[in-house]
Amino acid sequence: MTSRWLAWRTIRQHPIRGVLATIGVAFIGALLFDMLMLSHGLVDSFAALLDDAGYDIRVMASDGVSLVRTPMTGATQLAADIARLTEVRAVSVLRIERAMLVEAPDREVLLLGSNAAGSHSGWMLTGGADLPAVSAVGDCPLVIGRHLAVVRRLEPGATVRIRGLARGASALPPVSCRIVGVANFLFATAEDFYVATTLAGVQAITGDASDEADFVFVSSAPGVGAAAAVRAIAPIRPDLHAYSNEDLMEQFNRNSFTYFRQISFVLTSLTLAFAFLLVSTLLTVATNQRLGEIAALRALGVSRRRISAMLLWESALLVTSGGLFALPLGGAIAVWLDRVLREMPGVPERLHFFVFEPRSVVTHLLLLAVTGVFAAAYPIWLAARLPIAPTLRREVVG
Repeated sequence: MTSRWLAWRTIRQHPIRGVLATIGVAFIGALLFDMLMLSHGLVDSFAALLDDAGYDIRVMASDGVSLVRTPMTGATQLAADIARLTEVRAVSVLRIERAMLVEAPDREVLLLGSNAAGSHSGWMLTGGADLPAVSAVGDCPLVIGRHLAVVRRLEPGATVRIRGLARGASALPPVSCRIVGVANFLFATAEDFYVATTLAGVQAITGDASDEADFVFVSSAPGVGAAAAVRAIAPIRPDLHAYSNEDLMEQFNRNSFTYFRQISFVLTSLTLAFAFLLVSTLLTVATNQRLGEIAALRALGVSRRRISAMLLWESALLVTSGGLFALPLGGAIAVWLDRVLREMPGVPERLHFFVFEPRSVVTHLLLLAVTGVFAAAYPIWLAARLPIAPTLRREVVG
C-alpha cells in the first residue's frame, strides 16, 4: 500500500468531510486567484490602453501626468521639429477643449482636436470614416463616441451644432459640424460624450486660433526604441517633458496603483492564512480521530516516513481538488467584480481591474501548494511523535 493510496482511502471513507473541505478550499482559492489578478490587472490594462493609441512617447508641459490642463504653445513648430529627428517615425498633436451640443444643452462633451490622419490619437473607429489629414479653415468634420451615437441616435452623415465653452464670460456661437465616423475612445468612460475633429475644427468651434496643444504623441522609429527617441526630443524644448509609455507606467505603478497593490497584498495574505487554517484544522481533526489507526499501522511496521507521506498526500489531494475548482470559480467572480468596479465614476470603459494571465495561474497553484505543505506540518508532527503502545492501550480500554 502506497502513501497516496492510503490518503485516497481515508478521504473516501469520509466523503462528506472531503466534499466540504474541497468546497472551502475552492472558495478561498477563488478569492486568492482574484487578488492575484487584481494585483497587476489595472497596470496591465492601462499599459494596453497606452499601446493601443499607436504611440510610445508623449510630450507634455506638466511634469508627469496631471489632471490640470497645461497647454503647450507653438505646437505646430514643435511637432515639425520632432518629426525631423531620425529617431522618430510619426508625430501627432492633440488639443483638448470643452464644448456642448446645441441639441443636448444639458450634457457637456469633451472635444479632441487632432492632426492625425487615422485612428492614432486615442480612438478606434467602429463606423464611417476617420478624420481627414487636413481640413479647410472653418470646416468641422466630427468623429463621435459610440455612447453619444447611441444615446442621441446619430450616425455618419448627420449634422450637429456644437458650441465651444468660452473661458471668458462671453458665449460662443454654435458651429455646424458633419459627423464622418463613430469610434470607441480609449480613455472614455461609459457615460462620457466624446467628439474628435481636426485642429482647424477646434479653432472654428472655440474661436481660439492659438497654436496650442495638450499632448504631442510620438512614435519612435523601428529599431531605435522609445528611450533613445525621448533623449533626442528633450533638447528641442527644455521646458517640456517627454515620457515613454514605460516611464508613464512606472509613475502610475509607483503612485496611482499603489493603493490596489496594497489591497491585493493584504487580501492575498489573509486568504492564504484562511486556507492554511482550514486545511490544517481539517487534517488535525482527522488525525486526532485516527490516532488508533495510525498507531496500529505503526505497530504493523509502517514507518513514520510513510505515515507522514500519507498525511501530506491527504493535504495535497484536498488542496489540489479545491484549487482546480477555484480557477473557474475565481474567473466568474472576477468578471462580476470587474463589472461592478468599472461602473465607478471616471473609470475608462476599456480599463479592467482583473486581467487574466498565465502567471496568475502559476502563482496561484504555487501558493496553494506551499499552503498545503505548511498546513500538513502539524498533523505530521503529531503523528510522528505518537507513542504506539499507550495509544493502542487507550483505544482498547476506551
